[in-house]
Amino acid sequence: MNIREFQELMRRLYFHRDSERGAAGTYEWLTDEVKELGEALEARDRKGLQEEFADVIAWLASLANVTGIDLEQAALGKYDNKCPKCGHAPCECAF
Repeated sequence: MNIREFQELMRRLYFHRDSERGAAGTYEWLTDEVKELGEALEARDRKGLQEEFADVIAWLASLANVTGIDLEQAALGKYDNKCPKCGHAPCECAF
């Protein structure tokens, strides 16, 4: 499954609810899931990490659906086999 297929799956499953909630409400759910991911990282909970990564990507896809953004096109457009800042692969940016 590619990113576009996953986003379409989230659309089929949840768009009716997500569109009623709107972008702001869907964004709140996404931020809650990112916080839960952080908690799983701190706890070093491997099973929790898997579940929270799944939730984060699902809510990100849902937010993209609500806002009309094609995640695959956006991601590949920005990260076209190189770092968007320095233009190299692997990245050579100084941090």
